[in-house]
This record gives sequence, C-alpha cells and structure tokens, in this order.
Amino acid sequence: MNYPEYFKILGLSTDATIPEIKKAYRLKARMFHPDLNNSPDARENFIMVTEAYEFLIENFDRLKNDHAFSVALEEWKRSMQNLSRQRARAYAHESYRQFRNSRLYRTTKFFDLTRIIFGLILSVMILVFTILGFITKQKSPIPEQGNPVIIFIMLLFLGLVFLVASLVFLKVYLEDTGKHKKKHKG
Repeated sequence: MNYPEYFKILGLSTDATIPEIKKAYRLKARMFHPDLNNSPDARENFIMVTEAYEFLIENFDRLKNDHAFSVALEEWKRSMQNLSRQRARAYAHESYRQFRNSRLYRTTKFFDLTRIIFGLILSVMILVFTILGFITKQKSPIPEQGNPVIIFIMLLFLGLVFLVASLVFLKVYLEDTGKHKKKHKG
C-alpha cells in the first residue's frame, strides 16, 4: 500500500494536515468499530483505518520527500504494519467505550487538558499585564503617545475572548470526561 491509499482510506486528500488526519480517523473509527457497526466488513475496515492513521501520523514529515517516503514505507512494512494490525484487531475486540479510552484514540483529541490550561494561563497573563500596564501608564504618562485607553480596551477584550474560549473548552472537556466516567461506573 502507498501513502495516497492511506489518505484515501481516511477519506482525505494527500495535502491533509495532522489535525485533519486525526479528525478523519476519529470519524472513521467510530463508523467502522465493530461494537457500533454490525456489517461483516466493519472489522477489516476498522483495522485498515487504524493502520492508515498510525502510518500517516508516524511518517507525516517524511511524506513530502519521495526518497524519505520510500524508506519510511519499507521500514513500516518490515516492522510496524503487522504490529499496527495486531493493535487494531485488539481494539476491534474491545467495546467502543474501551476503545475511546485507549492511548491511540486519546492521541486524536485536539483539545486536551494541557492545551486548555495553557490557554487559561495565557488569557490571565494578558489580562493582568494589560491592567498593570494601563495603571503604570496612568501614573507616569508620556506625552505625544496615542490614547492608552483604546489600546487598553483592545487588549482587555482580547484577554477576555481568550479567557471565555478557554473556559468553554474546559467545560466541554470536563463534561466529556465526566460522561465517560459515568458510563464506566454504570
């Protein structure tokens, strides 16, 4: 199999980005997981989708260089392809809930807790430095500079937008992880 076929399996063009590959895999894995799909070819489709995802993620940087890609494909066929298929078969035997908690599936999440916390910290820093800067500017104004109120309002607005977005993502993340924990207990 060559790399355009792996993109085709995921329903993507060869110029897809890593976030697009991750999103496509999540959709296809849900579509073909044997726990959710009763068709006779669901298991094999799930295995192919998982193999395609693992190959593309592992070799994404090499895909643009033909020689590096050839080497990567040969290495993949020698060592990783069978291992990838074995893992996919194991995931296919699990319930979909168990699969969603697997390390492989978690790698497809775009917003994880680390990014959300980083966003919260960044937004708080923007707000704090904006307010401190404005206070400092008011205590010792420099003549012939623009209106600091306009800049203050713009930076304050930017900080608030980041803060609200981070809080929304945190809420969604907590709801999502809370649902998974309830399902495991129930």
